[in-house]
Amino acid sequence: MISPLAYIHPNAKIGKNVTVEPFAYIQGDVEIGDGTWIGPNSVTMDGARIGKNCRIFPGAVISGIPQDLKFEGEMTTTEIGDNTTIREFVTVNRGTKDKWKTVVGSNCLLMAYVHIAHDCILGNNVILANSVNVAGHVTIGDWAILEGYVGVSQFIQIGAHSFVAGQCGVRKNVPPFVKAAREPLAYVGVNSVGMRRRGFSNESILQIEDIYRTLYVKGLNVSNAVDVIEKEAPDSPEKNQILEFIRSSKDGIIRGMV
Repeated sequence: MISPLAYIHPNAKIGKNVTVEPFAYIQGDVEIGDGTWIGPNSVTMDGARIGKNCRIFPGAVISGIPQDLKFEGEMTTTEIGDNTTIREFVTVNRGTKDKWKTVVGSNCLLMAYVHIAHDCILGNNVILANSVNVAGHVTIGDWAILEGYVGVSQFIQIGAHSFVAGQCGVRKNVPPFVKAAREPLAYVGVNSVGMRRRGFSNESILQIEDIYRTLYVKGLNVSNAVDVIEKEAPDSPEKNQILEFIRSSKDGIIRGMV
């Protein structure tokens, strides 16, 4: 159902069984997938590519231009995957020349007042709780959870299946499968509860714990710890994922507990 009180530009591409509530505003260079609900007083701007069965709540602004002084009006996009829920007053800015797009994956939940800046790439099944603010060029892996009021600095990487406690500032990269908390942000353990919920075996979780014990508990520097992990830890997809993440983190990863 499309309300006659909504504004939809005639060039917008609206899928089947889409609901657009009163006073929603949809610009022309927009695509909305089948079964999506667009709530009242939401704004969907040029460059938005919204998937199927999404829910966009009142006050949300999707694909606003970047808050970046280097932006020169280039045609970029904001891509939202299927089955993603975007709650009240969330803002997701479109990309710049860096990546030409901002991406929020499928089955994500962005709670009220979340901000996703330009050129961010969020994986699938990501949960950002209320008032999380993510600066530009950030990458967040699948199944990551950030609790309320977390602030993420630009160019940060947050690994898959990680968990960041509320009201923390993320200024260094957060490896996959870990729990991070405190100020400054530090490794406080492995996200074993989350991984068990997603079907990881006890053997895999124990191996991940051993890897992070070598990295954070045995008093080695990062380079030496990586060498030990590479030589001594049993091969597994999780080991490879962790090592690849650490090697790609040129600006470093979060510290261990002091």
